[in-house]
Amino acid sequence: MSETSRLITTIKRLLKSQGLTYRDVAQKLKLSEPSVKRLFASESFTVNRLVQVSQMLGYTLAEVSKEAESAQVKLATLTEKQERELVSDYKMLIVAVCALNHLTMKEIMATYRFSSAECLKYLLRLDKLRIIDFLPGNRIRINVSKDFDWLPQGPIKMYFQTRGQSDFLESRFTDDEETMAFVHGMLTEQALAQLQEELRRLRQRFAMLHEESLAAPLARRRGIGLLLAMRSWEPVDFVKLRR
Repeated sequence: MSETSRLITTIKRLLKSQGLTYRDVAQKLKLSEPSVKRLFASESFTVNRLVQVSQMLGYTLAEVSKEAESAQVKLATLTEKQERELVSDYKMLIVAVCALNHLTMKEIMATYRFSSAECLKYLLRLDKLRIIDFLPGNRIRINVSKDFDWLPQGPIKMYFQTRGQSDFLESRFTDDEETMAFVHGMLTEQALAQLQEELRRLRQRFAMLHEESLAAPLARRRGIGLLLAMRSWEPVDFVKLRR
């Protein structure tokens, strides 16, 4: 992908994340909406127009270029040291989860009892850990990839198992927005591999829906937990009767 293409792709992503459309860009540039669509399709923006669109997004053109560059390298996982530092302070973990869910500093403070100074302190610590970049204007740039995952058996997953798993499963899962299914069967190695692939696709679909939902106002988004678990298993009472 060329540098221009990366820049245009980044601008499209920023427009979507802020809920802005080609019509909004057309009004800013004093052009027709079809003309703006052609500009994006042909990637034939002048530097002056790129500056105007960047300012519309609250960025300088240099900052948008930096966004485009940083988008090329994202963390797929954290180190054990990074995860351990997150779970060492539950307030920082809250801010980290909010940031990774694309909440702004203002939205974090509106949702949780953080002062401006306290929230700033944790965001700067996350910046030092390279989990985010904390930019001018209190903007947050995430440094993790879309397929990001916590370490297997790492501090974050252990935290969930000891502090969150029982709370998550406490529900009777009877509300309209809730669902819980449990099935058991005997599969071949080939069938098991196929099922693992289906679960991987489901996680990708979840990540895509999360990304699409970011354009909606925070008030229209809710935190949703999806627990996927699979293992070789037989009920204890069955095992007792094994020959």
